[in-house]
Amino acid sequence: MAPSTQKQWSVKGKEKSFDELKFEEAQIPSVGDNDVLVKLHAASLNYRDLIIPKGKYPFALNFPVIPGSDGAGEIVEVGSKVSQFKKGDKVVTLFNQHHQYGPIDPAGAASGLGGALDGTLRQYGVFNENGVVRAPSNLNYEEAATLTCAGLTSWNALYGLKPLLPGQTVLVQGTGGVSVFALQFAKAAGATVIATTSSDEKAKRLEELGADHVLNYKTQPNWGEIARSLTRDNVGVDHIIEVGGSGTLEQSFKAIKLEGVISVIGFVGGMDPSKIPNVLQTLTHICTVRGVYVGSKALMNDMVGAIEASNIHPVVDKKVFTLEKTKEAYEYMWGQNHFGKVAIKIE
Repeated sequence: MAPSTQKQWSVKGKEKSFDELKFEEAQIPSVGDNDVLVKLHAASLNYRDLIIPKGKYPFALNFPVIPGSDGAGEIVEVGSKVSQFKKGDKVVTLFNQHHQYGPIDPAGAASGLGGALDGTLRQYGVFNENGVVRAPSNLNYEEAATLTCAGLTSWNALYGLKPLLPGQTVLVQGTGGVSVFALQFAKAAGATVIATTSSDEKAKRLEELGADHVLNYKTQPNWGEIARSLTRDNVGVDHIIEVGGSGTLEQSFKAIKLEGVISVIGFVGGMDPSKIPNVLQTLTHICTVRGVYVGSKALMNDMVGAIEASNIHPVVDKKVFTLEKTKEAYEYMWGQNHFGKVAIKIE
């Protein structure tokens, strides 16, 4: 039987800094007929989590809110009408709670955990049974907690529109969660992977994960042209995981193949309008530039199956934080000190 209160973080939406994060005692929500109560054992952070308290997130928010979209845990109570799960099942949260299958729609886009709806940086969470997914049997809680946003986003980028095929080429930028997941998924599919980074140490890690080519974007600022030259007959890259925004899009256009797909995931390199290529470059390069907003429950179930079949283990940063140290985890990730996903263990 779960206790009646719990420890949780909240964001009030006023100060536009990490001082927004407050650690507090709160009541555990009641379980409805179609709900499950999950004892959360782990969470993980995304760039989105960092920019919400800083007032820079461009999508639906509903303050005050419990932050965090990513969580994994064990179901400890089920509602009377729940049919998909039972007590004791290990589950992972779905990012957009109302996005069950097919393309994203306005209702789905407005149902993000940790933004529009209360998230995972707490000890217990009540979710509709449609808002959780069976956790992969080969992963521990910290690994499983990385799948909700970064894992599903990279899976959607590679399989949601124009599915990746064996023998194709994928370019990933940097060593954040989405890029590392895309590297792993692409190698499992038999693709060639080109990765970019600015660190020799991180380059070595990328090679250990299977990257076929690693380019240093500081010493090789024309990495887009170099990436193209690494493809068969210099035709270009089939899929690009674009996370840099105005800092990288120009090079992505130079690297992309005709009819290739640039999946825009984030903008860690900035959103300077003067540096963003004109939209007509999609015509001159005959390519698709696609914004990706995580993915559906159907896609997530497909991803879970692939993770089990290929025994893929998400890359979790060596420094794991406790729930009480969540603000320190935010600072650590903001300082770009991590490799892969920053995980938080929840007791």
